[in-house]
Amino acid sequence: MSHDGQHPIVIIGAGPAGLTAGLELVRQSPSRPLILESLDQVGGISRTINYRGNRMDIGGHRFFSKSDWVMQWWQELLPFRALEKGLPEEHALACMLVRSRLSRIYFMSKFFDYPLSINAKTIRQLGWGRLIRIGWEYAKASMFPIRPEKNLEDFYINRFGGELYRTFFKDYTEKVWGVGCQDISPDWGAQRIKSLSIRQAVWHAIQGLFSWNKDIRQKKVATSLIERFLYPALGPGQLWQQVADQITAAGGELRYGKRVEKIFLENGRVTGVATRDAHGGQLEHLACDHLISSMPVRDLIMGMGEAVPATIREAASGLVYRDFITIGLLVRRMKRQPGNPVAHPLNLLPDTWIYIQEPNVRIGRLQIFNNWSPLLVKDGEHTVWLGAEYFCNEGDDLWNMSDEALGQLAAGELAAIQLIDQEDVLDFHVVRIEKAYPAYFGSFHRMPEIREYLDKIPNLHLIGRNGMHRYNNQDHSMLTARYTVENILTGNTDRKKVWDVNPEDEYLESK
Repeated sequence: MSHDGQHPIVIIGAGPAGLTAGLELVRQSPSRPLILESLDQVGGISRTINYRGNRMDIGGHRFFSKSDWVMQWWQELLPFRALEKGLPEEHALACMLVRSRLSRIYFMSKFFDYPLSINAKTIRQLGWGRLIRIGWEYAKASMFPIRPEKNLEDFYINRFGGELYRTFFKDYTEKVWGVGCQDISPDWGAQRIKSLSIRQAVWHAIQGLFSWNKDIRQKKVATSLIERFLYPALGPGQLWQQVADQITAAGGELRYGKRVEKIFLENGRVTGVATRDAHGGQLEHLACDHLISSMPVRDLIMGMGEAVPATIREAASGLVYRDFITIGLLVRRMKRQPGNPVAHPLNLLPDTWIYIQEPNVRIGRLQIFNNWSPLLVKDGEHTVWLGAEYFCNEGDDLWNMSDEALGQLAAGELAAIQLIDQEDVLDFHVVRIEKAYPAYFGSFHRMPEIREYLDKIPNLHLIGRNGMHRYNNQDHSMLTARYTVENILTGNTDRKKVWDVNPEDEYLESK
């Protein structure tokens, strides 16, 4: 094993959490962190893939936060502006766009508002019989809620009633996670759905009729109801690459293709890590004073080996992750939809993404990259660039499909549900994402035990989505990094403020 000296602070992962920590450290202290990234580019799940001039946003990232600090942080890096027609790409490198949000549910070959609106169109599409059942079961759930909520199904029924849960939540959620809602902790609902309810959705619609002040921060609005958001003109990776550039310009170091395999503990403290590059080879030992980790908790603890008590290793080994595949499809046009409110020569739907609720296909969500930013598409006047998203487990039949088979699957399924004609597909590109979503089942119920053990290691700091095994959005991951840097610089070993970022129904949306 080779050795590479002593580093004051090592950061594992160059996603939003790791990069935020790195930039805050170089801004606030003389410390020059070393960031280790297993991939060949920054951004993590928030990176942008450039395929032949067409850019893919992995997972879709709306730049919205109710944190003034986060909003200001983003806009210092990329000020927002309106997109001018014909804006040269070199100018786009320095701006965020203000975009309109539209996400809908595609079910029974019809488009439903997301979140569901109670209006004439919805009534017509659902039919009076189902609507009456929705209203009755919602009233029943409001009067006689399930207590305690033992699983995600209880959580949904308490907020939406049984009929609406079965119509719009059950099948899609099980498609996302691959297990029944009865097997998922209600904590996932508290983390993602929050205080959104039928009552709130109706009230938001009423307010919208009379509201003329639409602050981009929209602080009092549940995130699922947000109508506008900021977006980097060239995708989220544009912003995170700029952060990486600022870190290295200030003397920080970023090493790509470095997977952390071992974490060394002595006398209750982290003393260093060992990495291996993407091509194999020998382990390289890096000593450190502090370790900031956004790597999956399961891998972190397994990397500590027998220095960790067997009960904690057992609990960590049962943590589950859901993996993810995005298939970019370049098509000549979409298929014309009856009642599409936007007249477009390419039959472009107005959505940023669409939740695919149809039970006869495996696709879970469809992104329309043209609507995130016109500059994501090389030739947006003549082509539509789509992102077909599939939820899977590493090693299952979807994950192991060849790229060619996945491209054919996505094209065939979108044709089967009448969103495209298969002969209009021009090209495709497949991206697989490991451990995209920390799951709220498996040994998730033992996370308090795992957290208690890890929090006692004074120079180990957990941040971000996988680093804390919490389904955070990027702004919450950034806040965990911010508070962690504050703790390091002040010598505070209390992690409560970090863990308190977004513990309840504050402002995340389901995605």
